[in-house]
Amino acid sequence: MAIHVVQSGESLWQISKHYGIPIHTIIQLNGLPSSPLVPGLAIYLPDSTQQIRTYRIKAGDQIWKLAQQFRTSPTAIITANPGINPNRLTIGQIIQIPSPLKLQINTLGFIVPSPGTVPEILATIAEQLTYLAVVAYSFTMEGYAYNEIDDTNLVAQCKQLNITPLLMIRNFLRGNFSAELAGTVLGNPTYRRNLIVSIVNLTKQRGFGGVSIDFEFIPPPRRNDFNQFLLELKRELGNLILQVNVHAKTEDLPTNRIVGAYDYAGIGRAADLVAVMTIDYGYPGGPPDPIAPITWMEEVIQYSITQIPTHKIQIAMALYGYDKVVGTNRTQALSVLAAQNHAISTGAPIQFDLSAQAPWYQYWRGTEQHIVWFEDIRSYMEKYRLIDIYQLSGTTFWQITLPAPQNWAYLKDHIFVLKK
Repeated sequence: MAIHVVQSGESLWQISKHYGIPIHTIIQLNGLPSSPLVPGLAIYLPDSTQQIRTYRIKAGDQIWKLAQQFRTSPTAIITANPGINPNRLTIGQIIQIPSPLKLQINTLGFIVPSPGTVPEILATIAEQLTYLAVVAYSFTMEGYAYNEIDDTNLVAQCKQLNITPLLMIRNFLRGNFSAELAGTVLGNPTYRRNLIVSIVNLTKQRGFGGVSIDFEFIPPPRRNDFNQFLLELKRELGNLILQVNVHAKTEDLPTNRIVGAYDYAGIGRAADLVAVMTIDYGYPGGPPDPIAPITWMEEVIQYSITQIPTHKIQIAMALYGYDKVVGTNRTQALSVLAAQNHAISTGAPIQFDLSAQAPWYQYWRGTEQHIVWFEDIRSYMEKYRLIDIYQLSGTTFWQITLPAPQNWAYLKDHIFVLKK
């Protein structure tokens, strides 16, 4: 695999000739328009070179053992890590390992369904999805779960495509997350029991393989109630999957209104999978910041693995970017493909922040200065690298109807996606 970063004046024809890859293949894999390219654009190019796995040294590791584990040779590992002393490996040391073995992960895509229809993208990326969380459920103040959007065809299509559908339920009221709704139901044993029973009934009746929980802005005093709710829900679900989404944090903040109710350790004991939402570091309405800077993501992971078993942890990846008006923080969300191609259409050179490991660009609309942060093949690869280093369970994507061709192409070529 190669990543080509476009230089000033380069054309698709030149890049195609240099790498021996047809222009139409480059266009398809990267979702490119017919416009001239812009400097800084990262282009994903498949090739036959052996992939490189990233590994963190543990107690007892030896080069010859790692060579056996990754089906390679000690010489190949030593060559890939200039300056390494094979007789003095340090716990926590990061090394590169050439290997024919792909990283194995589970993936979960979120989707907000349209009534009665199944998006074409689902069949295209079916092999890259373990789970599909169908965002179509909420609950009443008395704890009765209900369906908001017809998802019958979507659930049926998932089963045909060997994707495990999950019923995703949120504390949504009048189009927004409601702290009052979550607090009222979780804090009342009768209402909490109503919610558990109704979720399980809907899950089984509608043919889901499990449940995805996304309760946000839970009042911090309901922290233990949320843990109890999850324990009871998992007991009732039995062999069905319980996946829980939690806001990212780097330490426990029990009174914080956003993350206070998330007891990572308690949630990790109850759930099969816990997705830490390592997205929106740069949030709508805030200043122009990266969506998910890699240094922050790693800090979140390092805290999370002290609380939750690594084989249960998913990290979140964004299939979107944010276009912000400098000075006002007005925000427009757009898919990563739309962000990439908007840079091309406006002729804005794309920058790459080495600290954040994320692309961005700026442009002007009249007197307004806009800054756009998004994701590309380089930033996605760094996130998969973190999954490999920390041996996490996998990742989630918000959301699959937002085009991100580079991500799906990389997943298809370099990662083995597990199926339930």
